[in-house]
Amino acid sequence: MASCKHVFMLALIVALSLSSINMSLSARQLLQTPAAPPPALTVPTVPSLPTLPPLPSVPTLPQATSPPLPSTPLPTLPTQPTLPRTTLPPLPSTQIPSLPNPTLPTVPKVTLPPLPATPLPTIPTTTIPSIPTIPTTIPSIPFFSPPPSN
Repeated sequence: MASCKHVFMLALIVALSLSSINMSLSARQLLQTPAAPPPALTVPTVPSLPTLPPLPSVPTLPQATSPPLPSTPLPTLPTQPTLPRTTLPPLPSTQIPSLPNPTLPTVPKVTLPPLPATPLPTIPTTTIPSIPTIPTTIPSIPFFSPPPSN
């Protein structure tokens, strides 16, 4: 807690010192003075490059000629033999035997006995105990009494 007071006091002292009249006047004077022109930049001279000798000319290459292709006719392919058409014999027709319909046995009717007529249990009602009250007056303590008036 004490360090918080010290930080507050230090911040107050810094704020007061920065807001002094001399500081404000010097800042105003700096704002009113014209800005000095920037110094002129000088471009350094670039030395000239030496001249290179000219490149030699590319020699011409002789043109190669290819011999003509032989003009022989292509051989003919032999004809493909035709295969005879085959037919499959018909499938034998067999009849599927029919199954007899089974008869299901009958289920006897079952009757349930009636339920006993018993009444539902009653839920006992209980009273919720009352919450004790908190006293609103503070009892007077004899040794904390104010001093007598004159």
